[in-house]
Amino acid sequence: MKFTLENESPIDQIQALDCWMEGEIIIGVSDVNDSNMNKVLRIHTNQRSVIAKQSRPFVRKFPQIPAPIERIQTEKRYYEEIQKESELAGFSPRILAWYPESYLLITEDLGELGDFSGIYSGEKKLQTNQIQELISYLNKLHQLQPVDFPDNLSMRELNHVHIFHFPFQEENGFNLNTIQDGLQELSLAYKKDQELKDRITELGKRYLQKGKVLIHGDYYPGSWMNADDSIKIIDHEFSFLGDAEFDLGVFLAHGDFGNQGNEVETQLKSNYNIPLDWNLVQAYRGIEIMRRLIGIAQLPLKLNLSQKEALLNKAKTYLF
Repeated sequence: MKFTLENESPIDQIQALDCWMEGEIIIGVSDVNDSNMNKVLRIHTNQRSVIAKQSRPFVRKFPQIPAPIERIQTEKRYYEEIQKESELAGFSPRILAWYPESYLLITEDLGELGDFSGIYSGEKKLQTNQIQELISYLNKLHQLQPVDFPDNLSMRELNHVHIFHFPFQEENGFNLNTIQDGLQELSLAYKKDQELKDRITELGKRYLQKGKVLIHGDYYPGSWMNADDSIKIIDHEFSFLGDAEFDLGVFLAHGDFGNQGNEVETQLKSNYNIPLDWNLVQAYRGIEIMRRLIGIAQLPLKLNLSQKEALLNKAKTYLF
């Protein structure tokens, strides 16, 4: 049965799915608005609650941006791979049901957990043990080399545009002054820097190449859920076989946004135990900082223009 998730989906239509236990009755549905990419609902029954996640042929947060609908198939495969590893399985919910014709995934409900986006405003701070836990996850994940993992190329191509290309177009139709007065003018110094743009183009080509290890692909505070005594990792639709350094660079960049970059870097150098190219880590760190400041994927940062300029200049040094 093909099924489309909507807030007003009739309960009897949801009840008709074949994933419910004996005597389980749907009593309500609530929207989960945290997902940027997909439609996500929490389904409440008389016995539990579960999460229903469905990909659409566009980005949920920006419906004008097309996105490959098959991304949720990659996410499902990622779940399957990490569930094979005892040290990773507890970080993410278990799959309960899969409806490929509807691009619909049903998983355990981890509860109404908050993510770590509060680090951008100073409302939250990553504790040392949490940084170590996030590194521990990557240590184990980056040892995985699954056979025939989806190349997820369409999602990488979408991400490639918004990381390596769109933010550095002088005329891209996105006026950064709608985000913060003066940001558009500030961005022009980087959009007109041909040496910088050539370096970013080179890095972008590498991003599109197939790598050897499984990476999360979007390892930032919005994908980390705070479960009090542990961290849960979600939103795996950007995963692919690529450079471990990409996950690490993104991780560090968001540490920088939370004014904890030095601490995260120190912990990584002490606790990440897989050989890596540190210059490549830094390059990915730099591009993530820049694209978040002058691209469309904005963060809830509490920074003035001078602070953003300082971060942009710091990011530029990481790229060379």
